[in-house]
Amino acid sequence: MLSRGNYDKVYLACGATDMRRSIDSLAAIVRQCFRLDPFSTGLFVFCNRKKDRIKILRWEHNGFWLYYRRLEKGRFRWPADTASGTVQVGMRELNWLLDGLELEQKQAHPKVDAKAVV
Repeated sequence: MLSRGNYDKVYLACGATDMRRSIDSLAAIVRQCFRLDPFSTGLFVFCNRKKDRIKILRWEHNGFWLYYRRLEKGRFRWPADTASGTVQVGMRELNWLLDGLELEQKQAHPKVDAKAVV
């Protein structure tokens, strides 16, 4: 199960990804197309064309985790294709996306820096 812990970075692969792809080919996309390190502590999230399935690739210690989620009803609010091919978000935004919400929640409480509050 994907813990809702803190990950350094979360990268969303904009546009559609073929869900038949395996761990090796998703890691190759991360390295070759996005110029990122699939062995980093980040999460790499991919979505299909119908926006009802996602895969999350994650490296841990000595192997990859591949999480897969299929919605029976509804669609993920997936970002459109960008020039860079990826959008970097935080875990908070990923949780919104997994819950069926938009990435930008205008009514959400802003994140407060603990160092600034004194």
